[in-house]
Parts: sequence; C-alpha cells; structure tokens
Amino acid sequence: MTATAQVADLQYPVGKFDWNTPLSEADYPRFIAEIAEAPGALRSAVAGLSRDQLETRYRPGGWTVMQVVHHVPDSHINAYCRFKLALTEDEPTIKPYDQEKWAELPDSQRVPIDVSLDLLDALHQRWAALLRSMNTADFNRGLRHPEHGRVLTLAQMLALYAWHGRHHVGHITSLRKREGW
Repeated sequence: MTATAQVADLQYPVGKFDWNTPLSEADYPRFIAEIAEAPGALRSAVAGLSRDQLETRYRPGGWTVMQVVHHVPDSHINAYCRFKLALTEDEPTIKPYDQEKWAELPDSQRVPIDVSLDLLDALHQRWAALLRSMNTADFNRGLRHPEHGRVLTLAQMLALYAWHGRHHVGHITSLRKREGW
C-alpha cells in the first residue's frame, strides 16, 4: 500500500462520501437510525480515553480526538439548522463555515468532551424527531450550498450526515485499534 493510500485510509476510514450514490425512500429509515445512533457511537468510541489520548491526532496532520469530538456537534448543529431552513424556505442558500478554524477555537481545545457529547445527545434527539416526521416531498426539498454550486436535496443531506457520524467515529476507533487502546 502506498503512503498516499495509507493516509487516505486514515482520513476516510469508512470511505469517502459519494454525492452521486442513488438514494431511494427505502434508505431514509436506515440513515435516520444512523443519525439517531451517532451520539452513542461517538460516546462509546471515546469511553475511557485519557487526557493524553484525547490530545492525540487521529492521523498525521489531522485533528486531535478532542477536536473531532467537538467538531461533530458543531457540524451537526449547522446541519440541523440547514434542514429547518430548507423545510421552511424555498431553496435557501446556506452559509458555509470554516471547520478548520472552528476546530482551532478555544472551546474545541479546552472544553471537556462531555459537554459536546451531551450537546450531541440533545441535538440528535431533536433532529431524529424532525427527520422521522418528514415525508417524501420534504426530503426532495433542497438548499443551495455555495461550495457545491448547486442545489442539494435533504435526502442527500440525510445520507451525508449519516455518513459523517460514522466517518468521525471511524477516525477514533481506527486510532484506538492502531494504538492498542
């Protein structure tokens, strides 16, 4: 395996998200379940880690485990708001944010991870309730994402955030496996 392939595996332990994967209504319950289960999976992934382990980068040039834990609710809060915007407005243009800079802010460096884990628990209870209430027409609603230059459907966003939770849990669980934690 080449060094580039090894870094790719460390960066994308569950594979890259594919925007072109066909989605069907039959996929929605699985994606919603993955979103609902993400807080517990993240909490399990970090259970018992020491302060030094939380400050370990999951890959060379990557974030620390602590930054990953704080990133997930940062990202999912934005996603939840984007869903609500798309459900209440016609193809709203969403505001991107610089996740790299957010990960460097003091709260992502110093606040105990339990704060973000609790935030994620509460957020996902609300988000899963919203997702379960949506119908097919709702999932076909869209939002404009300036970084993608096109309208993305809420079905695509649902698949993305189901992947996103697995992706970051994979960062931590693969690090634990490599380090024998």
